[in-house]
Amino acid sequence: MYFIKKDKKISLTNEGRNAVAGYLFLLPFVIGFLAFMAFPLLESFRMVFSRVRIDTIKNGFAMEFTGLENLRRVLMIDPEYNRLLTEELLRMALMVPAILIFSLFAALILNQQFRGRSFVRAIFFLPVILSSGIMVGLETNNALLQSMAEIIREGNLVKSSITGVLEDILVSEGAASDFMAYVFDIINQIFSIVMASGIQIIIFLSALQTISPSMFEAAKIEGATSWECFWKITFPIISSMILVNVVYSVVDFLIKTDNQVMNKLNTALRQSLDFSFSTTMAWVYFLVVLIVIGTALGLISRKVYYYE
Repeated sequence: MYFIKKDKKISLTNEGRNAVAGYLFLLPFVIGFLAFMAFPLLESFRMVFSRVRIDTIKNGFAMEFTGLENLRRVLMIDPEYNRLLTEELLRMALMVPAILIFSLFAALILNQQFRGRSFVRAIFFLPVILSSGIMVGLETNNALLQSMAEIIREGNLVKSSITGVLEDILVSEGAASDFMAYVFDIINQIFSIVMASGIQIIIFLSALQTISPSMFEAAKIEGATSWECFWKITFPIISSMILVNVVYSVVDFLIKTDNQVMNKLNTALRQSLDFSFSTTMAWVYFLVVLIVIGTALGLISRKVYYYE
């Protein structure tokens, strides 16, 4: 309820004032979207159903309506797109849970009282800085780093990694081989997981700091263990931030520079100048991402607890 009638005057409630403040914060984005992004978005949607060529006379694009031809080309004719899209979705399903678990574990540690806590928090925030555009560019264009990455990949093929021997024993012997293969795959990608966990750690840490210490004190008096306090107090209260981090992690993973679908899209756009084909791939990818996020929201939001 945003309005209340008092002394024959209509005034805003606290909830109404919060809503107004929220709309004011959203207003710059809405204005920017309408001014700079709405028209290009509509034009790109037109390209999905058109054959696009560059018109040098009008200095623009000439579009010829082709119906669903571009969609048929992307989904039924192109030999790579469906495979690359499936591989990226499987990688996302592998990485996102690992990122969430690691970031929650790191946030729980950083929320403890110990000397040098601020310094340690700064170290855990370094992945956010290192994953910025400049550092990613240096890593991508650095010949030394690329050669080191190739050596590591070749070494992993001959099982020269730290976990190689254990992986041979546990996976090949059939001792919960599927689960162990998943664990070793996560271990081998720990660098990528740490690099992608900076923002999630901060979000979890801010949520942990909103929990009143008196709740834990009361639980301890009643005889609750630390394990029970986590599952009965900590986890329910931060469940809303888990939902936020799931959405952020999915979007962040699916737009990374090493994404195979994004690489194929950029190749079609920049090298082949195939605007209709690349735009169609982008829209299909966008719709798939929306479906993934919508499914995650629908499943997780049922278990979210909002503490007041």
